[in-house]
Formats: sequence, structure tokens, C-alpha cells
Amino acid sequence: MSALDRYFTLPSLAKKAWAAGAIEKARGYAQELLGDAVAHRDWNNGNAIHDGNMVLGLVALHDVDSVRAGSLLIESGKTTGSPQLDSFGPNMTLAKALLQKGEKEVVLEYFALCRSFWKMGSAELDEWSATVRGGGVPSFGHNLLF
Repeated sequence: MSALDRYFTLPSLAKKAWAAGAIEKARGYAQELLGDAVAHRDWNNGNAIHDGNMVLGLVALHDVDSVRAGSLLIESGKTTGSPQLDSFGPNMTLAKALLQKGEKEVVLEYFALCRSFWKMGSAELDEWSATVRGGGVPSFGHNLLF
């Protein structure tokens, strides 16, 4: 597998490692992905920034560091977007986990950042923001799968 092929595969590897409970592998893949994102300026760069930070945020929550996890959620929202993020929206797994820990403000800030690239998701972001302001955790549906 070429270095470029690996770069395109790393978002999936990081998320699959996390889902399988392979925390250190997830951390390693996410760190590699973010390192590679600096070197690559293509359509996948937005995915790399979003997914790498999201997975590292989940790892931070696993390590019981909600402050770092929140900071990484914000970094994931600073992506410039991608064809996937712009259309289907971001993965909300870290946002949901932070809400379950009571971290409303950082999630609302993340939603605001998502508006810059996920124009098609403004209705969802409005609905989710209202739910969070009301003290709830939204049903993120398919945005927990990407």
C-alpha cells in the first residue's frame, strides 16, 4: 500500500480501531492521520482533520480528560470540510459523548463551527442546538456512523 493509499485509509482505520476497543491503535492511527494532513492538501484533508481530532477526543474521554476532549472537538470543527463532510455532515460520536458528560457549551461551539462547512445541515444543527440548550442529547441518527 502506498503512503497516499494509507492516508486515505487512516480515517476508517482510526474509527474502526476505536469501535473495536483498540484504544492505542486508534490513538496511533489518529496521530498519524493528523501528521499526514499537514503534508497533504487535497479533498481528503478536511476528513483527516475532523476524524483525527474526533478519534483523539474519544481517546481523551477514555483517559478521563473531558477538557482535552472538548478542545479536540473544537479542533475537529475547524476543518475546511470535504465532499463527505459538506454533504452528509460530521460524525457526532464525540459530541454525543461530551453531552453525556454535561459538556453543553463546547458542543454548541462545535455546532457553530460545523455551519461553516455543512451548509446542507443547518436544519439539523438548529434542531440539535435547541435540544442541547433544553438540556437534552439529540438523536444524531446517521451522523453517528460516518
